[in-house]
Amino acid sequence: MTISYILGLDLGQSHDYTALVILEKRLNGSSLPEYHARHIERYHLGTPYPVMVEQVCRTYGHPLLRTSERTLVVDYTGAGRPVADMLKPCGPITVSIHGGDTVHRTGRHYRVPKRDLVSVAQVLLQQRRLKLAEALSLTTVLEQELLAFRMKIDPLTAHDSYAAWRERDHDDLVLATALACWWGEKGSKPGRVALIDLPSPRPWWV
Repeated sequence: MTISYILGLDLGQSHDYTALVILEKRLNGSSLPEYHARHIERYHLGTPYPVMVEQVCRTYGHPLLRTSERTLVVDYTGAGRPVADMLKPCGPITVSIHGGDTVHRTGRHYRVPKRDLVSVAQVLLQQRRLKLAEALSLTTVLEQELLAFRMKIDPLTAHDSYAAWRERDHDDLVLATALACWWGEKGSKPGRVALIDLPSPRPWWV
């Protein structure tokens, strides 16, 4: 069995949460890969970006993750650009989310339709290849976000969009999960990035 890790990071702005989801990708022979959520984290509102960057880099450099191939996939939309620049030591894949129909790639940067991100996560759930551990404290919150996430049709343009059904709902955990799922299923695999030496934080699996 081949195991790798994908870290999906959705960057929120002042009134939105930033979320980090770590999926363990398991590939066993010719069977389709499974994805097991090993870490779900939502940063407190108002947490400075440099603090979040430091924590993400420490998690990325955790000894358990360093034993396998790992990829950090970062939302590059809106506030994501300057933060992604601070995450360069982790060699991130950056993703700008848009409402179009096609995926565009420039080096390690991708422009991906939101429908592609969401549909990959939905298919994995339907096929039971995305596993959410009940022991994780935010699993229930992620499940609620998934239930609240709906497709909307613009009556003027007939274009679809994906967002929380009610304005008060958040979708940060959904998008962090979707970023990781999309990369695991659709993204081109880059060469193994250089390992970085960072102080070991408290184990994230506890």
